[in-house]
Order: sequence, then structure tokens, then C-alpha cells
Amino acid sequence: MTVIVNTTVISNFAAIGQVDILRRLFGSVTIAMEVYDEVMAGLDEGYEFYSGLRECCAPFSEQGWIRVVCLHTDDEIRMFERFPASLHRGEAASMAIAYHRGLIFLTDDRAARKAARRHGIPISGSLGCLVACVERGLADADQANSWLNRMIEQGFRSPVRDLRELMKS
Repeated sequence: MTVIVNTTVISNFAAIGQVDILRRLFGSVTIAMEVYDEVMAGLDEGYEFYSGLRECCAPFSEQGWIRVVCLHTDDEIRMFERFPASLHRGEAASMAIAYHRGLIFLTDDRAARKAARRHGIPISGSLGCLVACVERGLADADQANSWLNRMIEQGFRSPVRDLRELMKS
């Protein structure tokens, strides 16, 4: 499964020191250059939990498992420009890339999820990643719930407090 990740999901996992979960789930992930810029701006603004992310990014690091990509085709650029200004540039770029490259878009932003659904872009987010951790045996439900609660403490507005509510029986 190939995914493109928005700043919201990266932030949730980075804030609890667990960004590597994304690598363990997907092997590698893609981010738009606009998302990379948002993350680096956040680091400049004092969000220390972003420290070390640059070293995870290809092409900046040979060991990078986060692939930074740019809007590439005319179709991607046109779609990016058509998204409303109310969406952040990282969200709009991620959706344009996801749509044209057949990627799953990981975001926790309500407006971005709504826009993605309108365009038929498959979506998931932090909760989906945490549930996948349990389903794939990377963590048990208690550990994943612990990560979720730490995300909530850092400001993530989750509709659930127990991931078991979302898991397949």
C-alpha cells in the first residue's frame, strides 16, 4: 500500500516520539514538498518533536524512508490550483498527487478528508494507522491506546478514546 502523508498525521506520531510506526506500517511513505516545508517551518517555530525528521527524508538522506516529491505533471498542478484557499498548500498538493498517482491520503484534517472524498481519493489517518498496528501485530490494543491517549494529550481531537471501537471483531 502506497501512501502520501499530510502534516497532521506526521505531527501526531512525531509528537509522541513514534513517527517510525509509519515506516513499520508502510516501509516508506511519500510527502509533498509543501508538507516537508510545513514540517521544517514547524521546527523553526520550536516544535522540537520534528527534530530528526529531515534525516528520514529522501533525497536529503540516503537512508530516508520518507520520500519527498513535488507536483510533477500539468494535471497535478492544475488540480492543486483548483483546491480552495481554505486548504493548506500541503493538503492540496498531497491530494493532487494522491489522485493522479493512485495513493492513499493520510490526513486527520476534517476539511481535507471531505475534499478527498469528493474527489474519490482513498483516505485514512492517525486512527487508521493505530488500528493497523494492532491488526498487523506491531502493537497490542493497550499499547496502541496508550499512543492514542498521548496524541490526545498533545492536542489531537479524536472521536474515540479506545481503538477497540474501530477494530474488526
